[in-house]
Amino acid sequence: MTTIDFSPLFRSAIGFDRLASALETAWRSDTGGYPPYNIEVTGEDTYQITMAVAGFRDAELEVVVKDDILTVSGTKQEDEKERRYLYRGIANRSFERKFQLADHVRVVDARLRDGLLHIDLAREIPESMKPRRIDVRSEGNKYIEGEVAADKAA
Repeated sequence: MTTIDFSPLFRSAIGFDRLASALETAWRSDTGGYPPYNIEVTGEDTYQITMAVAGFRDAELEVVVKDDILTVSGTKQEDEKERRYLYRGIANRSFERKFQLADHVRVVDARLRDGLLHIDLAREIPESMKPRRIDVRSEGNKYIEGEVAADKAA
């Protein structure tokens, strides 16, 4: 297995340890697998994960977000009736799939329709992190908590 060395990044950048951890996790995780899924960009700050979960009812599916990790799991109960298959190509097993969410991404909705589980996500940046305009003042004005006032002491 190939490993990625992030030590050059840590020598010159501060606070990127979470990014390095996320990259290492993505590198180790499997690609593809069951169930198949799509990740779609639906807008500037919106996304949708679509998973093919044919045969699962909504009561058998669970969507949980904890510590910026979205976990989607399906628990399929064993069939009470014994069946004999000549060929079995439809997967009928339980699963668990995890997705690492970026900061400020939250799950908006999850719905099951026509054997597809749609999970809508949105990135919501807090007001304190959005760009804000700072007015440039002349020497005769003071800048106090977002207001420009004439300097009365001058």
